[in-house]
Amino acid sequence: MRVTGNLVDVFRQKIDPATIEIVHGRIRKIVRGGAPHDRYLVPGFVDAHVHIESSMLLPTEFARLAVVHGTVATVSDPHEIGNVLGVRGVEYMIREGKRVPFKFYFGAPSCVPATALETSGAKIGVQEVAQLLARPEVRYLAEMMNFPGVLNRDPEVMDKIAAARRLGKPVDGHAPGLRDTDAQRYARAGISTDHECFTKEEAIDKLVFGMKVLIREGSAAKNFDALCSLIESHTDACMFCSDDKHPDELVRGHINALVKRAFALGFDKFKVLKIACVNPVLHYGLDVGLLREGDPADFLVIDSFLDLNVLQTYIGGQLVAENRRSLIRRVKSRPINQFRARPKRPRDFEVRARSAAVHVIEALNGQLITNHRQDRPRKVAGKLVADPRRDLLKIAVVNRYAEAPPAVGFIRNFGLRHGALASSVAHDSHNIVVVGTTDVSIARAVNLIIEHRGGVCVVGPRIRRVLPLPVAGLMSNRDGWSAAARYSEIDALAKELGSRLDAPFMTLSFMALLVIPHLKLSDRGLYSSEQNRLISLYP
Repeated sequence: MRVTGNLVDVFRQKIDPATIEIVHGRIRKIVRGGAPHDRYLVPGFVDAHVHIESSMLLPTEFARLAVVHGTVATVSDPHEIGNVLGVRGVEYMIREGKRVPFKFYFGAPSCVPATALETSGAKIGVQEVAQLLARPEVRYLAEMMNFPGVLNRDPEVMDKIAAARRLGKPVDGHAPGLRDTDAQRYARAGISTDHECFTKEEAIDKLVFGMKVLIREGSAAKNFDALCSLIESHTDACMFCSDDKHPDELVRGHINALVKRAFALGFDKFKVLKIACVNPVLHYGLDVGLLREGDPADFLVIDSFLDLNVLQTYIGGQLVAENRRSLIRRVKSRPINQFRARPKRPRDFEVRARSAAVHVIEALNGQLITNHRQDRPRKVAGKLVADPRRDLLKIAVVNRYAEAPPAVGFIRNFGLRHGALASSVAHDSHNIVVVGTTDVSIARAVNLIIEHRGGVCVVGPRIRRVLPLPVAGLMSNRDGWSAAARYSEIDALAKELGSRLDAPFMTLSFMALLVIPHLKLSDRGLYSSEQNRLISLYP
């Protein structure tokens, strides 16, 4: 097979008319010369850090959507399903990924559970991490979120890092806000990347100490604008990633969207493509082609650097997408799950008025971090209740692995005037998280999730919509476009009920993530990152 176009050679920083000859999935020969073409051949895009589960799609369906946008490979951390099902969940993702012509590279989850202050469904210890790292499909130790454990040289944490380094496999980092000597100590422990930088100053600190910085633009955390100048100044040490991408946004775009934005800002095309295509391949040692003789034939055909329309996507010499249509066939999968929660009653979410003031989570649009505030909720009949007029709502986390009382708190900035939103996607342990305006609506939303053994839902006056997520309570077994359409419908209904957040369900899913500052809620209660402990609802 032969494909012609203006070949973009990122290594030589040249663009020449050329014909590439493909034999048995590899580029056997590149013949340069001839008249210029009206299309360009570029290496395929790589998402350098993503949780496939956050797309709410199985790997097979994620691949079908991603190839339309020119993504040929992902560096995938399966710690979401790992927290639910342990090693069995990781192995499930690896098996599913092999069923389609797409290049999934998985990591060994390093922090399952992420913390001892919440209930998860599994534990992946040092021995299990070492066994996963020994597998050829597992290319790296996934994000080391326990950065205090690294700084304090916790034995289990250091043993996991050592297991990866013995095999010459990279160790991914996760250290939001870490600066100066702490960032240096974190890097020196063997941490090679960080995708949590939200200021340029923080990123520069980590780059100086030898870490690679992943410029992230996901559905909740959006750091491209803050970090994009690194494309020019630190080209060799940056990569693009999405981290968490909900299905509606994956339908619209992926890494191609970051590439197009970078081109529009005037950054050098070769530098942008080095970050989007080359750097992840070299850093993680991926078997992904970069348009060189002998490489796997993984590449794109685009119309121009201005419009960046992906005309064709090839993986291993196979045409997998053409003119915004995926050519990967749908395959059916058998769900696996762990869900033991029982239906709840409105009174399970009542809060006694033991004090006039309470600690309050303040959600921030487009950020994973929250602010820690105090406020005075409305009091009715000796109970503290939500006050939609002041945008002071209730939030609760319900243990899905065992029967237990819900943990209840208060939250600002969700904006709901009526009803409730609930989800079994609740990083990292994936219990049920819910935000609502009344105890009745909160209970209804939670019970809708329990009824389907996982999902995202919205309830309100005359509204009851759910996207079931029967695979680990994290992923749909629907066609990807169908799942995205239902998710878009639910997202729109949440905004009709008053939410002003760009991605209310993505933001909701991070309100239980204790490893991100400042105030979060686990199934065991409120957690303050400043105090590094669970705290009372009352000051």
